[in-house]
Amino acid sequence: MGRLFGTDGVRGVAGRDLTAELAMDLSVAAAHVLGDAGAFSADDGRSGSSPDRPVAVVGRDPRASGEFLEAAVVAGLASSGMDVLRLGVLPTPAVAYLTTALRADMGVMISASHNPAPDNGIKFLTRGGFKLPDAVENEIEQRLGEEWTRPVGAAVGRVREAHGETDRYVSHLLSTLPGRLDGLSVVIDCAHGAAHEVAPEALVRAGAKVETIGARPDGLNINAGVGSTHLDKLRQVVVSRGADVGIAYDGDADRCLAVAHTGEVVDGDQIMAVLALAMHAEGRLAGDTVVATVMSNLGFKLAMREAGINVVETAVGDRYVLEAMREGGYTLGGEQSGHVIMLDHATTGDGLLTSLHLLAAVAHQGRPLAELASVMTRLPQVLVNVKGVDRAKASVPALAEAVAEAERELGETGRVLIRPSGTEPMIRVMVEAASPEQAERLAERLADVVRAVCV
Repeated sequence: MGRLFGTDGVRGVAGRDLTAELAMDLSVAAAHVLGDAGAFSADDGRSGSSPDRPVAVVGRDPRASGEFLEAAVVAGLASSGMDVLRLGVLPTPAVAYLTTALRADMGVMISASHNPAPDNGIKFLTRGGFKLPDAVENEIEQRLGEEWTRPVGAAVGRVREAHGETDRYVSHLLSTLPGRLDGLSVVIDCAHGAAHEVAPEALVRAGAKVETIGARPDGLNINAGVGSTHLDKLRQVVVSRGADVGIAYDGDADRCLAVAHTGEVVDGDQIMAVLALAMHAEGRLAGDTVVATVMSNLGFKLAMREAGINVVETAVGDRYVLEAMREGGYTLGGEQSGHVIMLDHATTGDGLLTSLHLLAAVAHQGRPLAELASVMTRLPQVLVNVKGVDRAKASVPALAEAVAEAERELGETGRVLIRPSGTEPMIRVMVEAASPEQAERLAERLADVVRAVCV
């Protein structure tokens, strides 16, 4: 069957790939791996749970399939002897925060992020609200279907509703802000997802004047033409309303993108640039360093160099960004897609937290977002996915020679990145250059080489 866990938990079409049976089995295995060492003393202070049973918190986005998957996950955890706090519909970063705030042994989020409604996923969080390392995911997979002694009587886990914890999360977000957002008019696109209630509440309480779109989930419309992967509607509303800023979240609100008053899209690299400069000026950017992936635009790296800020590069994926941040003691990192991690305040990418601090920079500096984002110039970037090739040959000498030739032509005005797909027979060719024409020409030339030599 191959490895169940992907780059962000276990995902698939709900009811076909991700069944209730699999969800329950995964939860039992996760309870055994993450909860076995979770016994707490009676003075632990966790309300509503037994002092000798570990505790899990469970949240989900509003997908219809989340209802049966939540039931299966809760059943698996409770039958394993874990007490369960059901958080209801909340963003992934809220579940991560509440895993820590409620002193739980593990967290579970049921969501497929920006994917369409038929998909769903399950991601587990360790005590402290962090995503699982590969080794722990592997152990969970290895323990699927193992024989185990089933608790009975008073030893079975108890299930309690904890929907009122939303306010705790919003209060935490607001406590991180350096100032209020009074005077800002903001349009937010909630993707008919997990942020549809909590995002407007947080921004209004921070002082912004808020208009919402994509805030009427029906279980089937999540990410449908709205959210961070579909920005056209938000751009139209921002311009037509004369709003200062637009913010778009994805289905589980662990990332965001922005739109300036002009309708111009502000991507994750530009958001990180604005935040990095603000934190640098205030002495809050640890090590004068920001962590980004190899896919971040060269324009971001050039802007950071100009500002005296170091950039640490990682592989693509927010988990790798977080690993580098924790290892180096850094406070800011993220991806072009809008996953931004502010490690002083969160253990994972948090779209609401990011948007609040971006808006705070606009309010504090009294300058339009478009002006703040212009600190970096996005170089034209062309990505060609070459399918049907042997991804293991991405480093063959003939291709390496072609890349070196392209890099000589680009000099310091661009770059080339060749990446084999982690799951498909495909090699990705990315070229950044001073002009779109040059980027397109070199990308296609390298793609032709890939087709010729990687077979």
